[in-house]
Parts: sequence; structure tokens; C-alpha cells
Amino acid sequence: MSDTILGGWTAFDFEITTEAKKVFAEAVNLVGVKYTPYAFATQVVAGTNYSYLSKAQAVVPGAPLRVVKIHIFQPLPGQGQPHITQIVDIHP
Repeated sequence: MSDTILGGWTAFDFEITTEAKKVFAEAVNLVGVKYTPYAFATQVVAGTNYSYLSKAQAVVPGAPLRVVKIHIFQPLPGQGQPHITQIVDIHP
């Protein structure tokens, strides 16, 4: 029996799957900050919400490393591309 609540988030998985890597790469194409995910969780809706714990570092000399949570929505097949819905600093 699963501990996941129907419609709820899965626990964070620290081994990022091939599919989760693909969704992240398609959605995160921002200039100026390098994002490196190290864990993810999912929530099934009319599509899939992904939440990634990620290292974030501005691409400038001496920039501090931050930890952020990046939320990405992956629509159902044929409904569009995955896209970022929110980026939240969780540790400066």
C-alpha cells in the first residue's frame, strides 16, 4: 500500500529519473543562472506538477550558491511544453 495521498505530492526522490531530467531540461532554459537539480517530487493533476530542489548559481565570478525549489508543470501529451510556474529561494 502506498503512503501517497490521492492528488498529493510524492516524497522527494534524490535519484532523478530520466523523465524528470528531460522535463527539467525542457523547462529550465534561463540565462544568467545555472540550475542543478538534486531531488524531485511529483503530483499528478491534469498533467504532472514537478517540484525540484536545485542548486542555483548566478553565472558571474564569486556569485554565492543558493538552494531553490523550482515548480514545473508538464501538461498532458499534445497539450504543450513543460514550463516553470514558480521559483522559490529556500536557502540563501
